[in-house]
Amino acid sequence: MRRCCQALGLPCLAKGSAMAGSRPPRLLLVFDFDETLVDENSDDSVARGRALPEPLRRSPRQGSYNEHMQRVLAFLGEQGLRAADFRAIYESIPLAPGMAELFQFLAKHRELFEVILISDANMFGIEAKLRAAGIHSVFRKIFSNPAGFDRRGYLTLGPYHSHRCPRCPPNMCKRKILTEYLAERAQEEEVEFQRVFYVGDGANDFCPAGTLRAADVAFPRKGYPMHRLIQELQEKQPGAFPAAVVPWESGTEVARHLQELLRGKC
Repeated sequence: MRRCCQALGLPCLAKGSAMAGSRPPRLLLVFDFDETLVDENSDDSVARGRALPEPLRRSPRQGSYNEHMQRVLAFLGEQGLRAADFRAIYESIPLAPGMAELFQFLAKHRELFEVILISDANMFGIEAKLRAAGIHSVFRKIFSNPAGFDRRGYLTLGPYHSHRCPRCPPNMCKRKILTEYLAERAQEEEVEFQRVFYVGDGANDFCPAGTLRAADVAFPRKGYPMHRLIQELQEKQPGAFPAAVVPWESGTEVARHLQELLRGKC
C-alpha cells in the first residue's frame, strides 16, 4: 500500500501508519445511479407492466421530466401501489455488470476513496436499492430528488433544486451539485481532492464531467449518451475535454483501472 499511496502523492495509509484514519480520503469517486450503478432506468422499472394512460406512456418532448414522473407516481398511487410495492420494485432492479465487484474493491479501500452519488432518480428508490445491495454505507453522501409518502400512501416526488444551467433539466444540474460539494468539502475539512473520478452514462452526466481536470478520469458507459457527447467534443475541439476518458461495459473495468492507478501504472 505504501508504494500505491506514494504513486498518487498521498500520505501512506497502510495499517499501523500514524496517518491512518487521521486524514480524509484524497480521491473522490462520483457515481450516477440509473443505467450506471443499476442496469435499468428506475423510472422505467416502476412503470413496467402498468397500463398507463396515453398522456403518461411517453416521456414529454417539452417540459419537465421530473413533473412527468410526479404524475406517473400519482397515477400508480391511485392504482394501489404503496411503500412496500415500490420498495420491492427498486430492490429488484439489477446492478449493472461488474458493479458488485467494483464495490467490493471500494469497500477494501475506504481509506483512499470518498464516494458520493448524484442522480436524477429519487432518494427513496436509490436508498432502497443501495441497502438491499449492501453498499449504502460505501457512500458518504447521496444527492437526488426528494421522495416520500403522503397521507394517502402515494409516493411523491419533488425537484432537487433550481439552477441556471441551459444544458440540464430544470430540477437538477449535476455540475452545480458537484461544484458545490467540492467547495463545501474544502471549507469543512480543507479537503482538496487530488483526483476526481466520474462514473456515468447519460447526457446529464456530461455536464458535471466538464469540470474534470487533466489529472481526473471520466468513466462513461460505452455507447451511451455521455460517451457519445465526449467523443463529439473531442472530435470538434481537441483538448477541450482535459480529463482522461475510460469507457466501460462492466464495473470490473473501472475497478481494474483504479487498481492500476494505485499500483502507479496509469
